[in-house]
Amino acid sequence: MDDASGRDEHFLRLSFAVAGRSLTHGNHPFGCIVVDADGKVLIETENGYMPDRDGTAHAERLAATQTCRTLDREVLAKATLYSSAEPCAMCAGAIYWAGIGRVVYGLSEHRLRGITGNHPENPTLDLPCREVFARGQRSTEVVGPLLEDEAEALHEGVWIK
Repeated sequence: MDDASGRDEHFLRLSFAVAGRSLTHGNHPFGCIVVDADGKVLIETENGYMPDRDGTAHAERLAATQTCRTLDREVLAKATLYSSAEPCAMCAGAIYWAGIGRVVYGLSEHRLRGITGNHPENPTLDLPCREVFARGQRSTEVVGPLLEDEAEALHEGVWIK
């Protein structure tokens, strides 16, 4: 896995697997992983909406919290967070504050909004993560959307009221 795009696709598909597992655990189909510069998976997090109906328990926000508690800032600056969907504004803020240097995502926020519509459990924000990161004092590299059709397939039949 020498080329960057092949590496990104490999790890992004692992985040899709975490999102699929989240769905089987009764949560929304979102998942992410944090990978260090050497390609070692450090953290995996599923969406945590249930059982408490915690609208802030997005996989990326949970991962950012866990990274702050367990990893050195130097590791985080060179790490990549792979997410099944584009981090929302809340999650992008958490990623920024955690100091994670790079984000790769599958499904765009725009396309997710088209899938979820006005579902009360996912009132999607129309604010791309790049815009959130652009307001910061340190740069966060963003790659995505990538493998968007595969990422969208995780949501098939989920957001029907």
